Amino acid sequence: MKKLLAALAMAALCATAAAWPDKSVTIVVPFPPGGSTDTIARAMAQKMGDTLGQSFVVDNRPGATGTIGATAVKRAPADGYTLLFASLGPYVITPHLMKSAPYDAAADFDYISVPVQAPNVLVASSAQQARTVTEVVAALKAQPGKLSFASSGNGSSDHLSAEMFWQQSGTSGTHVPYKGGAPAINDLLGGQVDFSFQNVNAVLPHIRAGKLRAIAVTGDKRSPVLPDVPTLAEAGVQGAEVYSWQGLAAPRGLPADVKAKLGQAAVDAIRDPAIAKRFTDQGLEIVGSTPAEFTAFQARENARWKALIQSRKITID
Repeated sequence: MKKLLAALAMAALCATAAAWPDKSVTIVVPFPPGGSTDTIARAMAQKMGDTLGQSFVVDNRPGATGTIGATAVKRAPADGYTLLFASLGPYVITPHLMKSAPYDAAADFDYISVPVQAPNVLVASSAQQARTVTEVVAALKAQPGKLSFASSGNGSSDHLSAEMFWQQSGTSGTHVPYKGGAPAINDLLGGQVDFSFQNVNAVLPHIRAGKLRAIAVTGDKRSPVLPDVPTLAEAGVQGAEVYSWQGLAAPRGLPADVKAKLGQAAVDAIRDPAIAKRFTDQGLEIVGSTPAEFTAFQARENARWKALIQSRKITID
């Protein structure tokens, strides 16, 4: 009897996977509408829906640095109808900042694809005289802990980029967290703060307009949209490479056929010529990783950020 029930259950699972999707799919974005993650998710949702013949609907569930939305997805059925599209924070950073995270990022999700990544760029307000990494390091050493670095919040990639930079350059500054990237950039433009490591796409218009000064990028190569701006490594600070990235995931236990369909649809969406051009023009880099590649990448990123957070004693408060 047990064998019969198991066989029936397996048959039902295979039938479900073969039919997927036969209704709309929800993509939970754990941040407010209008940001980079939300914008990318909506572009991909439209294309994936066209490819798979069902609507993919973005559901914004912001709060608690992304953990509210991530937890909701963790608790959803692993049937391919509820997905998570988030930046690296909920996947590899926030769980290490909380005393008791509501999910285990390594165990509770099936990883589908990283569609895009982008380096951060060290930018200075127009009031700052430093124009090179060498000059920034000299200013920090002359005034330990005095110069301010804005970020979009504790534990954000721009915050951790600053922490990594200070660690690798033997300097220190003052971290000034904001509730989002927009207010951090506004105060940087107004000269209320000195520096920031911002996503390239978020500050590219201000750099091109001459309102912010680009000093270095955090990637392992120069950004195509900022070809004259060196990497930190080129400028003498080694081991501070940081990429901001977005990833698509699902509750753990996704049927293999559904995972394969999702993964292929996600890669096809981000490599669509119109979508790819739209985002590369903004400074994003197309990745389009497979589920296996994303799973391995998440494990590496998770270990790296855990080590930095613990060594720098960073908290979410």
